Amino acid sequence: MFALWLSALLHLYIGWRIVPELPGPIAPWAFAAVLLASAILIPLAFFGRRSRDRAKADRYSWAGMLALGAFSTLLVLTLLRDVVLLLAWPLGVEQLAEWSALAVPALAALFMAIGVFNARTTARVREVEVPVSNLPPALQGFTIAQISDIHVGPTIKRAYLQAIVDAVNRLQADAVAVTGDLVDGRVQDLAPDVAPLAGLRSRHGTFFVTGNHEYYSGADEWVAELKRLGVQVLMNEHVVLQHDGARLVMAGVADTSAHHFNPQHRSDPQRALHGAPADAGVRVLLAHQPRSADAAAHAGFDVQLSGHTHGGQYWPWNLFVRLQQPYTAGLHRLRQLWVYVSRGTGYWGPPVRFGAPSEITRLRFVGSG
Repeated sequence: MFALWLSALLHLYIGWRIVPELPGPIAPWAFAAVLLASAILIPLAFFGRRSRDRAKADRYSWAGMLALGAFSTLLVLTLLRDVVLLLAWPLGVEQLAEWSALAVPALAALFMAIGVFNARTTARVREVEVPVSNLPPALQGFTIAQISDIHVGPTIKRAYLQAIVDAVNRLQADAVAVTGDLVDGRVQDLAPDVAPLAGLRSRHGTFFVTGNHEYYSGADEWVAELKRLGVQVLMNEHVVLQHDGARLVMAGVADTSAHHFNPQHRSDPQRALHGAPADAGVRVLLAHQPRSADAAAHAGFDVQLSGHTHGGQYWPWNLFVRLQQPYTAGLHRLRQLWVYVSRGTGYWGPPVRFGAPSEITRLRFVGSG
């Protein structure tokens, strides 16, 4: 209920600051109608998901998430406008109020058009070289295709995932890593949409770790479904990949929040590496959240692949990720550990990406002396 009241008040704030300054008889009423529609559609998206009619629930989600993206953009731009007006007030700049009021909806529309296009377009491949100390010659050039945070659900369906699978298969990677938040919904609703995952192809197979959204959606059921699709789920455990005479450890941990849903799933990098061969050329950990990095470094891993952050997904929220995670995106060094954080291959919530493009990552191990 608090969220509903807060949303209503923020919509009223935008209307109060923008509507009176818009010119002519039509623009103020049109913008007020947009705000009213947004205030109705946003809660409808969340409550509508309870509908037994999945098609109807998905339509509610589409409308409400688009409205949420537009509303958040309008709110930020309105706040920035007020800051500009406050700074310009001593200068007595006339007509700035009217021009800036027109700029807010115009810029918001442009932002949404670009953001929706970016979100709905299949992610591009990002090439990343990871330098590994004492890398065996047999593992020089070993590649992992990483996808993360696809969020198959109300607005992301089978065709979207199939395009990702096709792009990954074209990379002909040695292994595929899916670092969590694959789904937003139950197996009974989304199994057909996730089915393309069975088509992923690589030399050593596909490996998956749970993200926080799997636990919101029934993690045990999804683990079983992914195993049925031929995906190897790493739940605080590892496998040893034999690659041209060298050995690579591929380990995975449950999401850092997993123990709140299932105590047996508590994230444990030490346990994931237990019993691994000491002569392994590379020890790789798949961990949904970057915050696992400190424990991974203590456990003795060489590389950690993570997601979760979406790179912030769209401005200005990308500026706040570091308040919750040690890294936002890209390759980072923590003692002997390399941490790569994907910006995600899909999106969550509003179908918008701006300033944080989605990615399919091809990581390539190279020697560093």
